[in-house]
Amino acid sequence: MTERYKEQAVIIRQEEISYGIFSMWLKTDKIAGQAGPGQFLSIYCHEGSRLLPRPISICEVDREDRAVRIVYRVAGKGTEELSGMRTGGSLEIVGPLGNGFPLKEKKALLIGGGIGIPPLLQLAGELKCEKQMVLGYRDSLFLQKEFKRQGNVYIATEDGSYGTEGNVLDAIRENGLDGEIIYACGPTPMLRAVKAFARERKTECWVSLEERMACGIGACLACVCKSKERDSHTNVNNKRVCKEGPVFRAEEVEF
Repeated sequence: MTERYKEQAVIIRQEEISYGIFSMWLKTDKIAGQAGPGQFLSIYCHEGSRLLPRPISICEVDREDRAVRIVYRVAGKGTEELSGMRTGGSLEIVGPLGNGFPLKEKKALLIGGGIGIPPLLQLAGELKCEKQMVLGYRDSLFLQKEFKRQGNVYIATEDGSYGTEGNVLDAIRENGLDGEIIYACGPTPMLRAVKAFARERKTECWVSLEERMACGIGACLACVCKSKERDSHTNVNNKRVCKEGPVFRAEEVEF
């Protein structure tokens, strides 16, 4: 199991890369050396009334410069506070947390939707295989240039302003894409459709679940999801997304 650390990280730079979407690079001491694709950080706000940390997925890791990148959407008071921070500021963070994506040498199909896109970027960089990446957006794009450096990228937008009009599965079918393994991260309706698609094609599939979290270490049981197998910790059919996940083999979980 990856060791986790609590650190005071320094903000190297932050920018708004799309409307309401921010990219932040953080200088760390130990976390960058341990973090893998699909894991996340717990980030504490400065405002004392916000006691619980914000779980945010790791987008990229620069192990040489000991830095990690997060890309997040402003969705509440906590992320609004983060968006107002500037270079040189500091944040208390804990990580790396959770279980990430397994790295396999199979022809891979990476599928991301919305704010589920950022966790796939580090995965794309670490996979040593043929890969195709399908990114789904509501309208405005982000991170597409970084993904294009890693291989072939196919884009779907709900309004048809770029790429395929529709969702990620529409883009997959329109372009005749396939793979021996699927990695997916995005909203639950998308993951449900990807799981059915993988089952149809008898393709190995790994999904990263989005869930509200509190402690981030598996103690509070606030982020459980339904599972086929009985959990040894709770003795019921569920899994803790922050601890056993956020990445699961698709057939392990129900959503």
